[in-house]
Amino acid sequence: MTVTTRTSARARWYKTSKRLAPFAYLSPTLVLLTILSLIPIVMVFYYSLMDNVVMNPDPVFVGLKNYVEILTDDVFHTALFNTLYFTLMSVIFHLIIGLSFAMLLNTDAINPFTKALFRVIYILPWVFTASIIAILWRLMLNPNGVINYLLEWSGLISQKIEWLGSRQVALHAVTFINIWSGYPFYMVSLLAGLQGIPNDMYEAGTIDGANKQQLFRFITLPQLRPIIISLAMLDFIWTMQQFTLIWMTTGGGPIRATEVLSTLTYKMAFSSYEFSLASANAFVILALSLFVAYFYVRHQGATNE
Repeated sequence: MTVTTRTSARARWYKTSKRLAPFAYLSPTLVLLTILSLIPIVMVFYYSLMDNVVMNPDPVFVGLKNYVEILTDDVFHTALFNTLYFTLMSVIFHLIIGLSFAMLLNTDAINPFTKALFRVIYILPWVFTASIIAILWRLMLNPNGVINYLLEWSGLISQKIEWLGSRQVALHAVTFINIWSGYPFYMVSLLAGLQGIPNDMYEAGTIDGANKQQLFRFITLPQLRPIIISLAMLDFIWTMQQFTLIWMTTGGGPIRATEVLSTLTYKMAFSSYEFSLASANAFVILALSLFVAYFYVRHQGATNE
């Protein structure tokens, strides 16, 4: 082998090793993602294409039969409607409440001590875990709990309300609980966005004769638009998969009034032992999440450009 050949081989090896170096650093994470995410997803998809694969020692390939059965089931339609209502209302009111409190904490009309006190109070729901939140609100929304007591004392109601036990009210009640527990994420993120808007833009708008409503519409909202879109997409994905809060408050009841896709999947798998149908249902949830995640990634890419 000539000197030129050896030099060329070393150069190629150097370039190859330089290209592979980032993957070597990423390999532990990639291995963990493969074991903890990709392999379970592939297994669930496999289960969804078979008959009851766990209970049947000799499962048979049934193709899309489980998906057809799921998508034509009235219980699935109820769970899908409840999931979309629960998710959309949560996202909308998370944004409204979070933005309102963020603007309140960003105003100069409140002294620093009061702002610090309000920040502690407003962020409290974010401190508790979903299980603690579920227990607290179950106690407060009990027919003999503090909420009914205060409403009766103020004369707003004449009899106790079954907040979590009424088919007409339960879905609204768990949605309210989720809104209360989730708005601090929006508040903190939007407050950071508000503090990053230059004051020069507001001063220029004021000089041009804009009032407070116009400043909010033409300066504040456009500046916060990338943050709002990112928060809304992430919140949609997270809320659509919410399980703990609903399971520990109503368990999907009464009579499926608060049944969502996550609780329906759990019941199919561990109550009815219909693992293939549960896998198909879980894959539908994944498909909906990936649909929103696709637009989130596209938006992030456009923002970075």
